[in-house]
Amino acid sequence: MNAVTPPPGRELLGKGAETLNRVAEQALALHGLISRHAEALAPKPGEMPPLGDFLGRTPAALAHDAADYAIDAAQRAVLFWDTMRRAGNAFVEHEKAGCPPVLVFDWEIVVDGRSLPRRCNYALVRIKPDAGMRRTDPKLRPFVIIDPRAGHGAGIGGFKSDSQVGVALRRGHPVYFVIFFKDPEPGQTILDITEAERVFLRRVHELHADAPKPVVIGNCQGGWAVMMLGASDPELTGPLVLNGAPLSYWAGEQGRNPMRYTGGLAGGSWPAALMADLGNGKFDGANLVLNFEALSPANTWFRKYWQLYERADSEAERFLEFERWWGGYYLMNRDEIMWVVENLFIGDRFARGQISAGPGARHGATFDMRAVKSPVVVFASAGDNITPPGQALRWIADVYRDEKEIRRLGQTIVYLVHDEIGHLGIFVSGKVALKEHSEIATTLEMIESLPPGLYELRITGEEGSGVNAGYAVELVSRTIEDIRAVSGEAENEAFPAVARISAVNQTLYDMFVGPVVRQVATEQTAEARRQLHPMRARRYMVSDMNPFMWPFAAAAGMVRDRRAPARADNPFVAMERAFADQVERTMDTWRDWRDAWQEAAFHAVYGALGTLGAPAQPVEDAAAAATEALAEAPELRAVLARIAEGGYAEAVVRMMILLARARGGVRRTRLARSNALLTTEQPFAGMTAAARQALIREQTLIVELSPEEALATLPTLLPDAADRRRALDAVAEVAGPEEELGEPALAMLGRLRAVLAAA
Repeated sequence: MNAVTPPPGRELLGKGAETLNRVAEQALALHGLISRHAEALAPKPGEMPPLGDFLGRTPAALAHDAADYAIDAAQRAVLFWDTMRRAGNAFVEHEKAGCPPVLVFDWEIVVDGRSLPRRCNYALVRIKPDAGMRRTDPKLRPFVIIDPRAGHGAGIGGFKSDSQVGVALRRGHPVYFVIFFKDPEPGQTILDITEAERVFLRRVHELHADAPKPVVIGNCQGGWAVMMLGASDPELTGPLVLNGAPLSYWAGEQGRNPMRYTGGLAGGSWPAALMADLGNGKFDGANLVLNFEALSPANTWFRKYWQLYERADSEAERFLEFERWWGGYYLMNRDEIMWVVENLFIGDRFARGQISAGPGARHGATFDMRAVKSPVVVFASAGDNITPPGQALRWIADVYRDEKEIRRLGQTIVYLVHDEIGHLGIFVSGKVALKEHSEIATTLEMIESLPPGLYELRITGEEGSGVNAGYAVELVSRTIEDIRAVSGEAENEAFPAVARISAVNQTLYDMFVGPVVRQVATEQTAEARRQLHPMRARRYMVSDMNPFMWPFAAAAGMVRDRRAPARADNPFVAMERAFADQVERTMDTWRDWRDAWQEAAFHAVYGALGTLGAPAQPVEDAAAAATEALAEAPELRAVLARIAEGGYAEAVVRMMILLARARGGVRRTRLARSNALLTTEQPFAGMTAAARQALIREQTLIVELSPEEALATLPTLLPDAADRRRALDAVAEVAGPEEELGEPALAMLGRLRAVLAAA
């Protein structure tokens, strides 16, 4: 008996040693974290004010400069406050109108979710092209864009002409947008919204029966909706695009991504429940927007307004355009915000396959990202402090054990990481729309011709420069280790501890506090709290609701008639700029200290609590089990049994996959040639899109599972010498000039020729 079961004392000693090891690991991690913050926050020499500009000037010249600056500064102040007044008035009018979408394009409602059996405040609208744009072609692949519902209203994906909507419209694609209204329907849930979005996609299919399946784009939190649709109804969607979508909320880089600690420092999900209960069952989205602003206070609370003051002659329209979207606050039901917080922010359950898909789900009880069949494109940015690359990409490493599993499942995942653009820039930047979103849209036209696998999308070159103007695009094969390297920290005992503590705190709140709050909250008190929220109150205060703002309208007109800006070399202007820079640095320093303290406190508290509980099962273990089961799947054995079956089409596709595998990626020019071959030449042109994709997936599996046999059986697929020559010529044409192939691809091309010649 003792030989099989260790004595109780030895078992206790083993558990104690394991706990001590985990405590030591947490202590070392905390020490490293504090050391890094201490080094980063060490005082640095400050910049001296530009006093040199004052030296060498006569008192008369300085007096003249001072007078010019005083007039200029006073005039800019009047223009600044008039712009703030206009922004406040726009906010008031927007609120009165019910916060409609901020789309700059005309639109019409196609399906209203408020009339569906499972009612929700979402609707599908069709975007109308502007005058001068080409007419949309109903046979081209439709684009469906789902915006985030994170406190703001809908329209961020199309509130400029140079936007996701504009890019698709200029290419002639039909464009649909999923909007939402300010107030949720009574009792609506996130799963009701998912069901409504299924209805929307079915309607798009009906309207474009002769077109390929629609591209579905999810911005930020809209990315959750896109992946939930792709996992629950894979036949409804074409390629999926996730822009800045936080699917793995625990992931991130220490010292750079503080927002993921917010839920733990607040004690879990109960504050969201409290805010919703105080709102009489509705959570105010202004709270989320305030949290976003607090991430970078120097920018959102100072620099944004200082730039408006500094550039009062030219900045007003851009400021007003952005404020129209940033200042529209929407509401969520209590059940909705709690679903988001518990499943995503606190629980990080999506990538782990732990979110219930609700009744009637086709693929089991939970959303399983492995069920997604459409190509997935992920766009993230290293400069994004709301959805850093780790949160946008780590789900790939959580869901799949390795890149081989991605290929075996027949899935295609492409990711693109921008170097510096911020979170909102991913959606609103005109430069990003004209470069990244435009190149993604071009790649989507042929992405289904790409062999399954994991790729990084690289965009190089400069638009309009050199003889060959334009961007060069390459899809480079990547591994799961590459994803882990770019996603930063993901596995840490502190985060599972947050989930456990949150569940306890939520239970206590629901038992003792929630019932009392709900008894005293009324719709009148809830509305009063919403109107007094700082995000709304500060806009009311600068609108015409405040009589002290009325004079600025007339004063601004007189200032514009008599505008006298100071010269650029005025030393007082330089001093003003230095003062603004110093204020921004001071606020950034305060933010860095705040974030460092919060991060250290988070790891100190929850790291210690995590060592006291049982360690959570690593995600990789679940992925490993799934992969082992996959390897034994009957369908894989059936695919291998057909390795010597087929003809010209199977041989050509297999040869192109072998070449791409040898090269480690594919340039978009080659992908375009491959797409042309597979859609315009026989026998491929006679196939349906689904049949071509099935052919590519099957041949990818064959090459992945048995590459040498896949190569050796090519002569069996091509018994006729004329077909062999034709197949080699077609593959060589797709590959392009041999001097551009690289040694591995050239070697594989040589092997293909040798195998077929020997036969």
